[in-house]
Amino acid sequence: MRDLLVAGGGPVGLATALYASRAGLDVAVVEPRPGVIDKACGEGLMPGAVAALTDLGVPLEGHPITGIRYLDGRRQAEAAFRHGPGRGVRRTTLHAALSLAVAQAGVPTESRAVRSVEDRGDHLLVDGEPTRHLVAADGLHSPVRRLLGLDAPVEGHRRYGQRCHLDVAPWTSMVEVHWAAGSEAYVTPVGDGRIGIAVLTDERRPLQDLLGDFPRLAERLGTHEVADVRGAGPLRQRARQRVAGRVLLVGDAAGYVDALTGEGIALGLAQARAAVSAVAAGRPADYARAWRRLGWRHDLLTQGLLTTTRHRALRRRIVPAAAGVPWVFGAAVNQLARPA
Repeated sequence: MRDLLVAGGGPVGLATALYASRAGLDVAVVEPRPGVIDKACGEGLMPGAVAALTDLGVPLEGHPITGIRYLDGRRQAEAAFRHGPGRGVRRTTLHAALSLAVAQAGVPTESRAVRSVEDRGDHLLVDGEPTRHLVAADGLHSPVRRLLGLDAPVEGHRRYGQRCHLDVAPWTSMVEVHWAAGSEAYVTPVGDGRIGIAVLTDERRPLQDLLGDFPRLAERLGTHEVADVRGAGPLRQRARQRVAGRVLLVGDAAGYVDALTGEGIALGLAQARAAVSAVAAGRPADYARAWRRLGWRHDLLTQGLLTTTRHRALRRRIVPAAAGVPWVFGAAVNQLARPA
């Protein structure tokens, strides 16, 4: 009988498999989408994510990231990372590197989806096959979360994200966050001659149209055409619980507030490590407590900033406030950037 099956072959699922293999567990990954998987995301890895991936032996191409800069057209504020650099990495590049690491570790992967999960007390039957534990790392709209009835309702404000790439040389080693009245644009260097731009908003408009809300950024971009446009949302997702018997939810599948603070991969990697530790110890319920411990800073800062930015008057004060008290801005950025 297999020790662990991982549903979801994205970065967090593959990292879960690597942690499980390192712990000596018999693990496999199932993912219905073949090949390298792309996704709408900011593609900036915080220092904590870089440290975790380096520890797993995953090579990271891309572009160094030294901090975060906020701009609103008039003022700007920036905070340098104090715990080592981050890295801007194309999602496909990251996925390919993790896939290779999983293959080299001898972890089998199957191109299929999870269709059924039965709890047999001392093990699970997943699509009729026995396994002791199941980790669901199958994303924002997790099919396993839905299959097990763990989705929780989400009310009120809904936000969406779109991402593109431009063949433009990065003009800074920082991630720039450009603030407009109802949206933010995140500019991430992902190579010597390429940047990624992600826009988060509650408006359903084409990305090219949304970029027009950022005059300072538009001036930088000139006439360059956007490419590789992908979308995601609604971003806010909730799970009733993160552990259901022998099933553990990690990454976006465990619930998601917003991409506004940019450390989703770092948090997902920390959750993957904690989930594997709980499974290896034979105490899957321990993961629920670890999940809360790992996520409280993220949830508090992200929810607080998200609530503030819903009010137009307060939203206009974000960048001036960050510039006026740079030590507070720097402390907040580095709370999110430090390794878990």
